[in-house]
Amino acid sequence: MSLHLATREKEVDMRHLFSNCRIQLIVAVSLANLSLPVLQAKSRCPGGAVSVTPRFVQRALIVIPVKVNRAGPFDFMVDTGSQITVVDPLLASELDLKPQGTVGLVSAASYTHASITILDTLEAVSHVVEKPLVVVQDLGQIQAADSRIRGVLGENFLAHFDLLIDYGRKLLCLDETKVMRDEVHGERIPLVTPQHSESELPLTERLVIPVLLSGTGTRPILLQLDSGSDGPILYPSREERKLRLLERATLQGDNVSKAQRAFAVLPIQNMRIGNRTLSQISFVTPVRVEKNVPRQDEDGVLPTVLFQRVYISFVDRYVVFDPR
Repeated sequence: MSLHLATREKEVDMRHLFSNCRIQLIVAVSLANLSLPVLQAKSRCPGGAVSVTPRFVQRALIVIPVKVNRAGPFDFMVDTGSQITVVDPLLASELDLKPQGTVGLVSAASYTHASITILDTLEAVSHVVEKPLVVVQDLGQIQAADSRIRGVLGENFLAHFDLLIDYGRKLLCLDETKVMRDEVHGERIPLVTPQHSESELPLTERLVIPVLLSGTGTRPILLQLDSGSDGPILYPSREERKLRLLERATLQGDNVSKAQRAFAVLPIQNMRIGNRTLSQISFVTPVRVEKNVPRQDEDGVLPTVLFQRVYISFVDRYVVFDPR
């Protein structure tokens, strides 16, 4: 929808600001093929970059301490699928954060509005970003999984650094000096630059990669890389980009929750990323999508938890899966 700031008089369309994980979190997606070894060696980041040991929720969501306007720390979920940082309304009230406008938030199946504000500082893993824009939004589904989570650390903070998520070693690394780059080896998958509406406010580019799925032929499928999700999703496609695979979706049974029945299960897929093929990947798709949801450029979501390690270079626009 629109963003109204004191310094701007026009309305600006804001899309894709909020991660799809608000809905995905409660989707029962099997990760039975994911094996995360327990390593005994002392954990350290490549090149001696600054590290933190996250707390993991349901094996997928990454939670670290964050200071807001030098208060805290508070538990925030690290979310590469959210273009903007989010704080819950209670924390915003505690910190006396004043609303400075409204914004539209797009998820997999819904479109909502929330207030926005500008912080003085946002700090995580000893790194500080000044004057970041944040959304004040209810975190119901996330806090249902863990009530201690007070916010979402989005791309408008993370994009200032190179990022390494290591699920096996339970390690998260943030690097603003590029010391990790020379020690991270593996195939570099270029990030795709999504198309933008002329009225869309420029923010950090979304982390989108092309993949090939066994059930969709030779057309590249664009998936957004999301550390705030626990399972892969394909969006219902518009007619000119219709995926026949979606016609084979199967509704989940009566023995699952109402929230889980909001998603249908797609046939198992083999997924090719660069020169690598991942076998037996389970995707789901929303059963109902609100009519006011803007069309999305991406075809779906790829969760980082499918991999043991993920290295992201925001500046140079590439990602390395399971780097050596």
